[in-house]
Amino acid sequence: MIRRPRHPLLRAPVLFGFAVLALLAFCIIFADVLYPGDPWRMVARPNLPPLSPGYPAGTDMLGRDLAAGLVHGARATLAVALSVVCLAIGLGVTLGLAAGYLGAAVDEVLMRITEFFQTIPGLLLTIIIVAILSPTRLIVVLAIALISWPPVVRIVRAEVLSLRRLDWVRAARVSGLSHLRIAFLHVLPNVLPQVMIQASLLIAGAVMIESSISFLGLGNRDAVSWGFLLGSGRTAFSVNWWLSTLPGLAIFLTVLAFNLVGDGLERWMNPKSGAGGGR
Repeated sequence: MIRRPRHPLLRAPVLFGFAVLALLAFCIIFADVLYPGDPWRMVARPNLPPLSPGYPAGTDMLGRDLAAGLVHGARATLAVALSVVCLAIGLGVTLGLAAGYLGAAVDEVLMRITEFFQTIPGLLLTIIIVAILSPTRLIVVLAIALISWPPVVRIVRAEVLSLRRLDWVRAARVSGLSHLRIAFLHVLPNVLPQVMIQASLLIAGAVMIESSISFLGLGNRDAVSWGFLLGSGRTAFSVNWWLSTLPGLAIFLTVLAFNLVGDGLERWMNPKSGAGGGR
């Protein structure tokens, strides 16, 4: 009996990724219902371990519910990551279309600018920008987005270079359509699958960078985030191990989930790629 290869999006690792993302979405949507009020308020005796009655994640040194911080932290961390991806995708797609479609001169200039930003250590540049400017959510988003768009430009450019030589693009030019109309209404839809894959990977990277900044105390101080919880609990790790372990586990699972989903999308959209289809 011949076994049919399993659909790439139905593999166990990808399903695990979707399950984690579904749980994250639930926490983000219903954070105010699950834990209403200020997540920083003191609600119980300090240093309660995980699985204590009423406090599944325990409490910190001041008696604050760690589960409330994790749930509200999911909203803060993912809000920054999604905002970064929207900006990076928007800028990267626009520049990639221009580089791939408008000819060698524009391509040369845009690629040199892209290579310049890729040579700069991304995390270091982000830390410098946030440290110099006020560490508000807008500044954090702009700083991370500044280092996140170059990979998108390269992917979109490569796809556009291969598409612009096809007969239907030439036919659109002969029919009198403007370059702007051809690029955005005809070429761009064929590039979007690759952009979707890159977006899932960018979200994972943005979560890591935002958490690193918050861990160092340079994140947005107006909202609780996983990186801040991880950093604030590290000084008492030998006594209250859960204060850093649980936020770190949340970051790890989120990054892993987005990478697994991105890998599943790539296998689905590019079945003949090196990742391979079903086995």
